[in-house]
Amino acid sequence: MEESTELREEWTLLLWTTVAVLVPVLITLWCSFQRPKRKVQLKDLFRKSKHGWHYTDLFNKPTYCCVCSQPILQGAFCDCCGICADEECIQRADRILSCKEIMTQSQTDGRFYHQWVRGNVPLASYCAECKQQCGNQPKLCDYRCVWCQTTVHDDCLSSLNDDLCDLGEFRSVIIPPYYLYQVNKLHRRHPDEYSKLAAVCGSGWTPVLVLANTRSGNNMGEVLLGEFRTLLNPVQVFDLSELPPSKALQLCTLLPPGSVRVLVCGGDGTVGWVLDAIDTMKLKGQDQFIPLVTILPLGTGNDLSNSLGWGAGYAGEIPVEQVLRNVLEAEVVQMDRWKVQVVSKGNYFRKPKVLSMNNYFSVGPDALMALNFHAHREKTPSFFSSRIINKAVYFFYGTKDCLVQECKDLDKRIELELDGEQVTLPSLEGIIVCNIGYWGGGCRLWEGMGDEPYPPTRVDDGLLEVVGVYGSFHCAQIQVNLANPVRLGQAHTVRLVLKSSRMPMQVDGEPWAQGPCTITITHKTQALMLYHSAEHTDDDDSSASEAEEPSADHIDTASNTQETVTVS
Repeated sequence: MEESTELREEWTLLLWTTVAVLVPVLITLWCSFQRPKRKVQLKDLFRKSKHGWHYTDLFNKPTYCCVCSQPILQGAFCDCCGICADEECIQRADRILSCKEIMTQSQTDGRFYHQWVRGNVPLASYCAECKQQCGNQPKLCDYRCVWCQTTVHDDCLSSLNDDLCDLGEFRSVIIPPYYLYQVNKLHRRHPDEYSKLAAVCGSGWTPVLVLANTRSGNNMGEVLLGEFRTLLNPVQVFDLSELPPSKALQLCTLLPPGSVRVLVCGGDGTVGWVLDAIDTMKLKGQDQFIPLVTILPLGTGNDLSNSLGWGAGYAGEIPVEQVLRNVLEAEVVQMDRWKVQVVSKGNYFRKPKVLSMNNYFSVGPDALMALNFHAHREKTPSFFSSRIINKAVYFFYGTKDCLVQECKDLDKRIELELDGEQVTLPSLEGIIVCNIGYWGGGCRLWEGMGDEPYPPTRVDDGLLEVVGVYGSFHCAQIQVNLANPVRLGQAHTVRLVLKSSRMPMQVDGEPWAQGPCTITITHKTQALMLYHSAEHTDDDDSSASEAEEPSADHIDTASNTQETVTVS
């Protein structure tokens, strides 16, 4: 009898354990199947909406619907004005709640009234009227201005002394909607007219345009787009997966010459994409509208960003407010850009392949790793969404090449000329031609180790540094400071002749397989970049460390790019 009772209890316990495990799993699976259906239903609504809606299954903090005032767990939020709504209230929110107007007439001489949004005020905010804390309760009892980010209590709103909005701390980087309104009314589109209109924006107005690549690195692009749209005019913020930089940069032609700065959120490839678009502006005769370019590194390697003092990668460690402050404090430098011309052997009637280079050109094992990486990323792009995963895949292919040695005997298959003089090559597997100080995700390739002094690399000296590597294992040793590369010399012009076979090559991380050819690298132009000379934190804006100075002539003016605005 006792054994039967114990057996019954064991089965009962097993049954309840199974139910406790299966029920959450079934609910999760059901929600997973329902979520795509809800997104499809809301997709058309979001496309036609005046708000920048984003659907979320779970708000990360206590949130109230701005329409029905009820607490919500899942729903949508606008990343421009910050209003939140549950699914049932989204259409009503579209009708009764206005979003940021990117272009509107000012009410009072270059200023306009606050645009208040009720509820969901950030924690630790302070009332502009009574100076007491706001946002300590998540209920819809406080207000926030979508432009200047001023917060005020419900009871204090009616007694607010000044209801005019001055755009807040970042007024010097925001493109006011009344400026675009006045541009729209101009009969004569001339740079002098833009400068006159800019007077109402105040002295030191340096609008910042944000160009983000949501496909770069660790998938932070979407979050950054929303955070910058909240702080700035939404017309200043562009998603490069939807709009190419050549279109976005046309907004520069509607802003005063020498006043714009462009913040590129992405990897080194994205920066090169933007710089190529700026070269196109020069060809169109728009030199006076050329912007200054700065970087928020979201890619995997980020060697160009590292060389310009912006770090090896951004993971949200500092808020976007501090990012904007750093952009305003940055110094102007000129960076060399190079033309890489590839002429295939025997194809004399085919147009040569011409590429632009900012970072480096290489032939050998590192190009082979990049080629294998890109081939597999094209097949399964969703897998390569993390910076850690990307570097792990690079490590795997580097380890594989250590065993296979696909690029051995490169010195017998290639000839190298520096400024017209042929260089005798040792037994190498790879050659790297560098324009910047960093290579391979943060390695100081030219300076390296040892007691022998080498002049530091500069981005503005018109010189290329050429080094060789013995193989993938040698590359790994260089990256952990256990070995030096073979320094082959510096030159203004580099020429390589691949005499036989097929070798992997890359320019700034873009790889391809190349047969016998002649590669000539010559100076192309210089780009105006912003250099971050000191590290800043949220709590301390003072200089923390001095980095290498690559600057040439400092320039007082700044320039920026923006997406095309339809102006009648």
